[in-house]
Amino acid sequence: MIALIQRVKSASVSVDSNLVGKIEQGLLVFLAVQPEDTEAKAKRLAERVAGYRVFNDEYGKMNFNVKQVNGDILVVSQFTLAADTSSGMRPSFTSAAKPEFSHD
Repeated sequence: MIALIQRVKSASVSVDSNLVGKIEQGLLVFLAVQPEDTEAKAKRLAERVAGYRVFNDEYGKMNFNVKQVNGDILVVSQFTLAADTSSGMRPSFTSAAKPEFSHD
């Protein structure tokens, strides 16, 4: 699994002009799933993301995690994070999990 995490004041995702996800303060996570990923790896990543201390305390230091600021987490599937660009200018996405790998 590859995750790109961004602290946000708000974030939303729309598909064909339909809002499918929205949060206020929290974390926006772009997530690439790879074939060797397991439920245990997903659980560990979720624990880590929820625990990252990236929100400011009253002194401006990043001491709080998303739970401590009553924030939300929005996860967006982003297979392009798994791109292999080591050979040429056309990225390969063979290291990304196939759509059939996903579960509801």
